[in-house]
Amino acid sequence: MIKASFHGACREVTGSCTLIETDNFKFLVDCGMFQGQTDSKNKNIEKFEFDPKTIDFVLLTHAHVDHCGRLPKLFKEGFKGKIYATRATQDLTEIILLDSIKIQRYEEKNPLYEEKDIEKIVKSFKAFSYYQKIEINPHMSIRMQDAGHILGSSIFEIWLNDEGVEKKIIFSGDLGNPPAPIIKDPDFVKQGDILFIESTYGGRFHESKKEGARIFKKIILDNINRKATLIIPVFAMERSQETLYQLNELIENKLVPKIPIFFDSPLAIAATEIYDKHRNLYDQEAESLIKSGDDIFDFPNLKFTRSRDESMEINNVHGPKIILASSGMCTGGRIPHHLKRNLDNPNNHVLFMSYQAKGTLGRELIEGAQNVIIHDKMVNVNCQITKTGSFSSHSDHNQLINWLNKIKDLKKVFIIHGEDLENKKLADAIDQNIKTTIPEYGETYEF
Repeated sequence: MIKASFHGACREVTGSCTLIETDNFKFLVDCGMFQGQTDSKNKNIEKFEFDPKTIDFVLLTHAHVDHCGRLPKLFKEGFKGKIYATRATQDLTEIILLDSIKIQRYEEKNPLYEEKDIEKIVKSFKAFSYYQKIEINPHMSIRMQDAGHILGSSIFEIWLNDEGVEKKIIFSGDLGNPPAPIIKDPDFVKQGDILFIESTYGGRFHESKKEGARIFKKIILDNINRKATLIIPVFAMERSQETLYQLNELIENKLVPKIPIFFDSPLAIAATEIYDKHRNLYDQEAESLIKSGDDIFDFPNLKFTRSRDESMEINNVHGPKIILASSGMCTGGRIPHHLKRNLDNPNNHVLFMSYQAKGTLGRELIEGAQNVIIHDKMVNVNCQITKTGSFSSHSDHNQLINWLNKIKDLKKVFIIHGEDLENKKLADAIDQNIKTTIPEYGETYEF
């Protein structure tokens, strides 16, 4: 008998952590940090509901902090196993965790872990390429396919021998929103018995990429006409690189005038350098542009602001400008500083291109808050706020169902990594002949 229990991203979007137990071994799929909601800090501090010493290994789908952020804590509490992931995920995980320490020191003073804990993680990775079938032990093999979410993101196919019967389990990880710039479209899985699928945008539908590009261009031109500030909160991985790609296309093709553009995130800059290192994972369009001599992450009037002083100098630049800064949900990094300074100006504009979890500053803004608290100061929201889903790095409802329907022989589906309403809407759309479960936090299910 195989058991699954859920210790994060269960009826919520963050904190991904699923425990799989067999008679012979135990493993986790992801071990992420909780974000956004008022009790997220407590959840991150609390001891795991399982004994980390008994966990044999971890399968890491990708390097977003809500999927990898508690790995150092896992090691501190006794885990000594390997972490299986792609090479790009290994590289990105190291920088995301180091940045997480900085944010925790700034916000909480006492981080969950230290640099020495991250060193243990880096040494524990066993990195492989997509499509290699790897035998983990005599009872289990895995293969990673491209999830198309961020660089190196993976769908895990898992073959388990349960009392002489082979069962195939699939973890979707976070599935991408094709066609996306730079990275390839998500792979389809042909067959499986049990599926664990994300549901971030269950019941929701993105605008088309064409419509998103039109909105993006219009907002930039309007911002230039008003000689105002356009702020774009971005995640350090994928959203940053995709936004640079889109801006490069607009400016290189002279579709918008050249104005000062600030890429104000040391983490996003470091992530972009890792993207450049793994060009073998790019899609055909990005490869063609690079071969033609186009630097897809650089263009006239773009400034990378690494230091705090450089970031503060942005305030002295008058006239139209664009600021890209993390974090994508406005919960840390440099973006809160820019919002505090610019939200009250009705000429300015904030463009959200990513999912905003419950309890985050970003969620407050897209839901129409008239004032918000940033760094203990009340700030009036007078600027324009726009949310577009076309740039999301998550599949929408139709894409999720289309991906799931390609899997033959499915007997059971667990819906995770989504809020209650999104979970239910996705569950209602799944073939009724497939047993579908929206699991409870901490509960154990047998199959």
